Amino acid sequence: MQVKTVTNHQNSATNNQAPEITLDNQTQNLTQVLVEELQSEIGAKSRSIQAVAHRITLEVERICTKSDRIQNSGEIDTWKLNLARHRLHKCLSYYKLGSRQGRVELHSTLSTMVYRHVAPSQSQLNFSARYNLIEDFLQDFYAECLKAFRRENPVDSDYTPRTQLELAEYMGFSEQYAKRRITLRGRGSQQLIVLRAQSFSRRQPNETPVDIEQAVEYGRDEEAQEHNRSATVQQVRSNLIEKTIDPSDAVLRDRIISELIKYLESNGHNDCADYLVLKLQDLAAPEIDEIMGLTPRQRDYLQQRFKYHVEKFSRSAQWKLVHQWLGADLDQKLG
Repeated sequence: MQVKTVTNHQNSATNNQAPEITLDNQTQNLTQVLVEELQSEIGAKSRSIQAVAHRITLEVERICTKSDRIQNSGEIDTWKLNLARHRLHKCLSYYKLGSRQGRVELHSTLSTMVYRHVAPSQSQLNFSARYNLIEDFLQDFYAECLKAFRRENPVDSDYTPRTQLELAEYMGFSEQYAKRRITLRGRGSQQLIVLRAQSFSRRQPNETPVDIEQAVEYGRDEEAQEHNRSATVQQVRSNLIEKTIDPSDAVLRDRIISELIKYLESNGHNDCADYLVLKLQDLAAPEIDEIMGLTPRQRDYLQQRFKYHVEKFSRSAQWKLVHQWLGADLDQKLG
């Protein structure tokens, strides 16, 4: 595809729209078009721009080759460009959200799509129970998406997104993968994620009604004791006990984190404080590197400094608070 860009120099300073593109029958420059549009949106700071643009091009060409409707349309090049830009804009939308908010957005989108399908239609699950099923289902579905991404793109078999742009590309792919329509024999078509959710639903065990109040109480008569010996009741009781959380632990943890951040900042270790905040968001090391502008070697050095200052904090500045969180009864055991 020989690509000619037509730009209006008078408006280029104020108009951020993509340049108008004239297409011919070749597609060899589509990757370069996407590279230029990515660079115009996010700059040249990401080292993965070329690879992402190339993968989008290959996906679009594969779609257009397999579609009889596109092949017979007489506008194959236009289809390629439109599809490529659609994929690109989806990737950029996740990129601009950032890794954390992007995950939230993807999770919300997929959860909405499967909400009615992860449990049998006759089940009487409340929101919390259905939410837990959705979480279980999506964990497996994300793994399936990653396998599909590796299978359909020229990447290593153990490929994992490492930059913010690669993560945005993967999230955009996951959304598109979920929305793929699968043709059903004699029944039209259905989205792939809905079919997966329905299969997941059929694998769920039948519901067993349990009286929660009886599950947590130990009856004395023979009927109550027989009820308490039920494996289902014992499982419910065990889960209730395991999931009982002492709210004071969370309060104490938040207080320690707050005091640690104050300690780091007051002693001029702002980079360590920033590192702590990012770690608390469960960001991967490459994401932290990109956000803080670190090389792997610089990050290793920062980690060592961070550990040193945390140990110093725990032994001197707030030793009593830390010991309290760890469960030591200082009033009884000063050692």
